[in-house]
Amino acid sequence: MITKAIIPVAGMGTRFLPAAKSIPKEMFPILDKPVIHYIVEEAVGSGITDIIFVTSAHKKAVEDYFDAHFELEYRLEQKGKRTINEEMRSIREMARFYFIRQPAPLGDGDAVLRARHFLKEDESCAVMWGDDIILNSSPTLKTMIAFHEKYSAPVFAVEEIDDASLERYGVIGGEPVEPNLYKVSNIIEKPKMSEAPSNLGIVGMYILTPKVMRALLSQKPAEDGEIRFSHALRDSMAETPVYAYKFPGVRFDCGNKLGWLKANAYLGLRDKEIGGELRKFMESMDG
Repeated sequence: MITKAIIPVAGMGTRFLPAAKSIPKEMFPILDKPVIHYIVEEAVGSGITDIIFVTSAHKKAVEDYFDAHFELEYRLEQKGKRTINEEMRSIREMARFYFIRQPAPLGDGDAVLRARHFLKEDESCAVMWGDDIILNSSPTLKTMIAFHEKYSAPVFAVEEIDDASLERYGVIGGEPVEPNLYKVSNIIEKPKMSEAPSNLGIVGMYILTPKVMRALLSQKPAEDGEIRFSHALRDSMAETPVYAYKFPGVRFDCGNKLGWLKANAYLGLRDKEIGGELRKFMESMDG
């Protein structure tokens, strides 16, 4: 049973500068909740009870968000705003939260390794990047955990990518074993369109087994000094089958401006309070 998730949030957020200089990109709001809140909701809705954030020096706001704010809670209580106060308290009660620093930008693989001491030697876990929001009728991670338990193997999320964007993704080759689930035969990092084995690109949600973690431990840094998580995933295929799940629903890469704006528009149009007015405004822009 998987109960732990590692969420690396140490990145600088350069695509959001200058705003990300003082506000972590994971704390940018989508409506009235930060990006990271949606990711934690996905984890908790999938049975995760312990969440390990891998942070850096400028990410204290993430830690503060999932901690108590007694002064705010007291003021809300005094003003009789009990509903919103209960909502504030519920944030810190979503899971048990742990925070560990990545002292330098040494790659996403290094970030995951920083959290390995929170795991037992034979324990599988989830890994979720702090940028990707997947909206679905039921949690995508929950389905991935079920596939992991069925096949006793690593599972990661993929989606169909348009040809022009394939070179930004790790792209899989493989064969379907059941609806929307593929047994992976190879992974090509950022291929040219002519070299891509499929149009299925890897996105930010994974179930790792101890074999993948061991492969990650044996990785040597790339030329830029970073340890690549995807390289360990690829190398572990020599020891264990690896599966890819093509999830239903919609994903937003909130690590860039367009993805973040799309997420706000998508959820804003479906919001009971502002959806109608937002739709009118957007329709008025057509002219």
